[in-house]
Amino acid sequence: MIRFNAIDYIAHILVIIGAINWGLIGFANYDLVGALFGGMSSLVSRSIFALVGLAGLYVISFLFRRSDIHSTSGNYTSAHDLG
Repeated sequence: MIRFNAIDYIAHILVIIGAINWGLIGFANYDLVGALFGGMSSLVSRSIFALVGLAGLYVISFLFRRSDIHSTSGNYTSAHDLG
């Protein structure tokens, strides 16, 4: 099992915020982040969008992390080895 640190949790929260926001945009044509922070072009909204994008790129790295690197069995496999 992959052990998460604080940055991993923050990245996941940001990705979830982004997913919810995109879902609202797609289904209801409503930009929650923009509504809360002064529109899509405000500095705060753009900063949040940028952080969500960076978090998404960071979360991609989870696909390539070793899944049981903290295993005591010494049997190490990665996601790459499984497929």
